[in-house]
Amino acid sequence: MEPNRATHAFATLGHPGRLAVFRLLMRFAPQGVRPTEIAAALGLKQNTLSHHLSDLAASGLVRVARHGRSLFYSVDLDMTEGLVGYLALDIGRARPDLLSPLLASQKEGFSMRDADFNVLFICSGNSARSIFAEALLRDLGGGRFRAFSAGTLPNSALNPFALDVLRRNAHEVSGLRAKHLSEFQHADAPVMDFVFTVCDTAAAEECPPWQGQPITGHWGLPDPVKATGTDAEKALVFAQTYGALRRRITAFVDLPFATLDRLALQARVDRIGAQSDIATKD
Repeated sequence: MEPNRATHAFATLGHPGRLAVFRLLMRFAPQGVRPTEIAAALGLKQNTLSHHLSDLAASGLVRVARHGRSLFYSVDLDMTEGLVGYLALDIGRARPDLLSPLLASQKEGFSMRDADFNVLFICSGNSARSIFAEALLRDLGGGRFRAFSAGTLPNSALNPFALDVLRRNAHEVSGLRAKHLSEFQHADAPVMDFVFTVCDTAAAEECPPWQGQPITGHWGLPDPVKATGTDAEKALVFAQTYGALRRRITAFVDLPFATLDRLALQARVDRIGAQSDIATKD
């Protein structure tokens, strides 16, 4: 990377507010986020956020795209890769004592594994979307996955519409419950191979690094709990959400894990999350 470009990028990230915006966008990468959602997650005024996004875009770290009436900001992963590489390989001179701790978790990868993965699905309430995902992976995974779910602000009970959808699709629901994310963050918790957020609120939460550096993905879907109308109309929204997650999890369990390295697997996970198979509002 050309030094002046790197200097500009590092200077841009040197501001706490811009760094916070960039960190949030990285949690959604490679997908984009609306400015209103960024502002709400970080508690920023719109004019302050506009300045931060403008500076990040000018440095090449962030790109913007229009979809319908909305602007979506996302991390430029090529630029970010170049900046990290410049820091590690040029400034750091590729010193093995600096790089080996970063690369150690990549060595085993997934190339020799095709079974026994721990997978955690996270949403805010852990009452519908993440519960759907847990039940689906448990039943569609062919015994190769241990599925878990949790919420950042879990409800005390599962949503009755969600339970009805699961029962109608022949899923066992007796062992399902709403759980707080902290159950999976202590030292004795299962080490996750994959961690997926299935709602934007959960993706925007600042979480400590996971043990074992799992592959992460954002598979955000609209919250069916917020559906309005008659009971039949609400039930339809829950059924659509279940269907969208079933398609994604079916694609996930069909991945050739034994032949994919970590980078290829991350790309496949991102591609699944980018599926637009359920209606969303602009």
